Amino acid sequence: MDAQSQQQQVGVVKKKETRGRKPKPKEEKKDDQQQQAKMKKAHQQATVDDKYTQWKSLVPVLYDWLANHNLVWPSLSCRWGPQLEQATYKNRQRLYLSEQTDGSVPNTLVIANCEVVKPRVAAAEHISQFNEEARSPFVKKYKTIIHPGEINRIRELPQNTKIVATHTDSPDVLIWDVEAQPNRHAVLGATSSRPDLILTGHQDNAEFALAMCPTEPYVLSGGKDKTVVLWSIQDHISGATTDPAATKSPGSGGSIIKQNSKPGDGNDKAADGPSVAPRGIYYGHEDTVEDVAFCPSSSQEFCSVGDDSCLILWDARVGSSPATKVEKAHNADLHCVDWNPHDDNLILTGSADNSVRLFDRRNLTSGGVGAPIYKFEGHKAAVLCVQWCPDKSSVFGSSAEDGLLNIWDYEKVSKERTTKGPSSPPGLFFQHAGHRDKVVDFHWNASDPWTIVSVSDDCDTTGGGGTLQIWRMSDLIYRPEEEVLAELEKFKSHVVSCASKP
Repeated sequence: MDAQSQQQQVGVVKKKETRGRKPKPKEEKKDDQQQQAKMKKAHQQATVDDKYTQWKSLVPVLYDWLANHNLVWPSLSCRWGPQLEQATYKNRQRLYLSEQTDGSVPNTLVIANCEVVKPRVAAAEHISQFNEEARSPFVKKYKTIIHPGEINRIRELPQNTKIVATHTDSPDVLIWDVEAQPNRHAVLGATSSRPDLILTGHQDNAEFALAMCPTEPYVLSGGKDKTVVLWSIQDHISGATTDPAATKSPGSGGSIIKQNSKPGDGNDKAADGPSVAPRGIYYGHEDTVEDVAFCPSSSQEFCSVGDDSCLILWDARVGSSPATKVEKAHNADLHCVDWNPHDDNLILTGSADNSVRLFDRRNLTSGGVGAPIYKFEGHKAAVLCVQWCPDKSSVFGSSAEDGLLNIWDYEKVSKERTTKGPSSPPGLFFQHAGHRDKVVDFHWNASDPWTIVSVSDDCDTTGGGGTLQIWRMSDLIYRPEEEVLAELEKFKSHVVSCASKP
């Protein structure tokens, strides 16, 4: 009973450690095995601490800006919202986070305001002098929504980034108008906020696979029922009202969700809110669907990956069966997928086999045959998140359970193959090592080039529930080599001239 109680207390965090992997049966361990495990863990922690100390010493050289924010509770997802204000030295922007609590207070969706310092503004000594145990002054909580259940994933609607979808450990996808929702006080016993919309259709829990369409207000999800489900938020508008105010075009300033009742009223049952049935349900996976992504130029084309090691491409115009199915995209469970917003042919996948693979859909056939263009092998643990950079078509990021967030450029792969360069994996040109444990999510900032927010679940190694970091690498790292050399030459000339003065 004591063990069971203890498991319930930490069950939230422990359950996520098996994300994308099937938990193995527990076995009795002998004393010497337990001792060896403790020694191994201590050694690993010492290695992590050494690497972190080394990384922190290099922060003034590697980064243009970095903000470190210690979280009270673990967060499994982080997303940028709309930009609110532009000023001389910094911009203000919404930031969406979750709080995954132990049950002593409710789980919440947090809307924060983030001050994003502009490029070449922060002083080197300032960005390196942060306290790992402190909250960053650049991140301030703006509003709290009490979420019915823990949040595994947050995604914002590109046409109106005030509208977000959340995944929890239930079959439903919840839609929130975060500006219209009232601010709630997260105390024990408080009733959940009422979602603005509930998307139904899954027959089992849908925990991680969630995407919003770039071209239409469509939502895509996958779950343990092995299906991919597609909805249109507009279906709720057309079904609920003919009020012209409800059908404002996305991004026009008004909500694209028509309210049937006052939003955010306390309610124990999320299902009491308005719901929408799916446009389509797609069958083809043989295990849990772990991630989904829309084709950037089409609301009818999308892809999915799952624990069956499959990458599947779908076309809603031709039915509910796979358009193309790659049977063995990786050698293990697939955790994540992203479709290149600059090139419709390129798709990234990340897996429990520690690798990231790049596929060209023109090389895939309906028979399941298809080899990746390249395998990126720079992580030492399962890859949890991949995302293309919005600012350069060949650049992408990958984060993993090894605590690293790698930045790659696939255009560099062929060049590095022909030259004897450093020992780092081909294509890897930057490694963010500021997190001490698994980096569960990250998001490029579309409003602020080369700026990334990343979050890690490292409550065992920090004083809080996790670590949120907002950072931008030095532009000397990614700019064209000739530009960088020219600037450094100017700097050298300036130093020489200063030194020669009496």
